[in-house]
Amino acid sequence: MIAIVDYDAGNLKSVEKAFAYIGEKAVISRDREEILAADKVVLPGVGSFGDAMRKLEKFHLVNVIYDVIDNGTPFLGICLGLQLLFQRSEECPGIDGLGILEGEVLKIPQTPELKIPNIAWNSLDFCGNGKLFRGLEAHPFVYFVHSYYVKAAESSVVKATIEYGTKLHVAVEKKNVFACQFHPEKSGETGLQILRNFAAL
Repeated sequence: MIAIVDYDAGNLKSVEKAFAYIGEKAVISRDREEILAADKVVLPGVGSFGDAMRKLEKFHLVNVIYDVIDNGTPFLGICLGLQLLFQRSEECPGIDGLGILEGEVLKIPQTPELKIPNIAWNSLDFCGNGKLFRGLEAHPFVYFVHSYYVKAAESSVVKATIEYGTKLHVAVEKKNVFACQFHPEKSGETGLQILRNFAAL
């Protein structure tokens, strides 16, 4: 069973439906015991970094997430769920992220030819052998909606990048922690294969 962490951050139902489509049972939950009992855990999310951290604290989910990761349970952050895993964000100075991964979240550089937010399909450049990307051809297209991006402090955790004004780190992996800036649940067959790969861990 896959637990989808419910902290009122949107996009939960589409993630649940995507897992159901590939034959995986997923539940949306903020119950500590139910989340800790899951085989896999997913942290989706859209919206503000600071608002999301406040909601995780409000629903007493911060320590639940730490415990899931400490237990070695495969954990997947999606979009804002990726950003929250890092230490801080330019979007909300003074508000700490979960700090599970080292690095920060930065505003995508403003350039005349690029729109912000980045709402588009972009092709991934793989770095190393990310477990989420098994069975995919090189440079697959996935769907993005974001104004901020992660700059990981450890290059070894970065498994995919894109170019959008600068090089953006858009997928990371460290031990049992996986995360992507793009939306696999909205990325067609490529996204479904990524979710299958996560479910098979």
